[in-house]
Amino acid sequence: MAFRILIINPGATSTKVAIFSNDKICFDAELSHSRESIDAYSTVMDQKDFRIAAVLDLIKGEIKQKLPDMIVGRGGLLRPIPGGPYSINSDMISDLGSSRYGAHACNLGAIIASELAGKWGVPSMIMDPVVTDEMDPVAKVTGLPEIKRRTAFHALSQRGVARSVAEKLGVDYDKSKFIVTHMGGGMSIGAHRNGKIIDVTNALDGEGPFSPERSGTLPILPVLDLIEAGTYSFAEMRKTITSGCGLLALLGTNDLREVESRIKNGDKEAKFVFDALTYNISKYICSFIPALMKGDKSKSPIGAIILTGGLARSNMLVRAVDDLVGFIAPVHVVTGLEEMEVMGRGGQDVLTGKLQAQTYAAV
Repeated sequence: MAFRILIINPGATSTKVAIFSNDKICFDAELSHSRESIDAYSTVMDQKDFRIAAVLDLIKGEIKQKLPDMIVGRGGLLRPIPGGPYSINSDMISDLGSSRYGAHACNLGAIIASELAGKWGVPSMIMDPVVTDEMDPVAKVTGLPEIKRRTAFHALSQRGVARSVAEKLGVDYDKSKFIVTHMGGGMSIGAHRNGKIIDVTNALDGEGPFSPERSGTLPILPVLDLIEAGTYSFAEMRKTITSGCGLLALLGTNDLREVESRIKNGDKEAKFVFDALTYNISKYICSFIPALMKGDKSKSPIGAIILTGGLARSNMLVRAVDDLVGFIAPVHVVTGLEEMEVMGRGGQDVLTGKLQAQTYAAV
């Protein structure tokens, strides 16, 4: 039976909508919301009815053909939970609607999915939210007792490509060891062992390699010095670290294609920064070897290093990283497996019984 799964992924000024059926995306569109229309609402939650109306208008032709069998919404800012599929329930809606764990447009994913599912009498779920937390407890410990490492990363992308590579290799993801690197505007690198992501760089907290727009790990004391000197206010530093660093700060562009073009035209500074980028990515990939060896008495080999995200389309970058980390395990590149498809496959797996939807509980 070919199920039809409606997928809803709200962003700050856009709402991505897709329909997944027959093992592929058969409808895909992105609603762009003007800054004026978004700013007309005091809070993210106030945008709900506006976005629902826009989605319904967009898909009216599609739902005339056949109503969806399930709706999958983007997972929002919830309490830390293990990954996988979760049925949308009242506890989840309450935590998202109150912005208990943070306000972001992605919180509307489950809320919109729930409302439309109620309207049509079909189930709704989320899949691998950004707060997916399967980290080994020792990986959360820092030298400052007041601070523990937390997860905020590309869980959908990482798990999706890991399952895809496992299938390609003919192995069971739940019995494999992979290091997965999502390389986009932000980056996250995760250690996948036996179906769990047991350690991962936080894509928002300033961990790991620098990216096209983010700082990655910085020495702490110089950062404090810059704030104390008034070079940056606290708010300015936070914004800079998350959206004004990396390639953008070093070379004036966040487009790796432009960097490569400059390298080909003999720009030595661009080549130097590119080499630093690939070195940092490779260094953090290597840092996850202990996570995958810890507790493994057999010391079975790492099955693959997986590169994904927009930057994985760069042959120059992939070759440079492969040269540095290929000794660990074969390097696999996965592009084109986007989050909407991963969400659709998750819904399909639940409907067919391959995966079991979990229950979210507020605490």
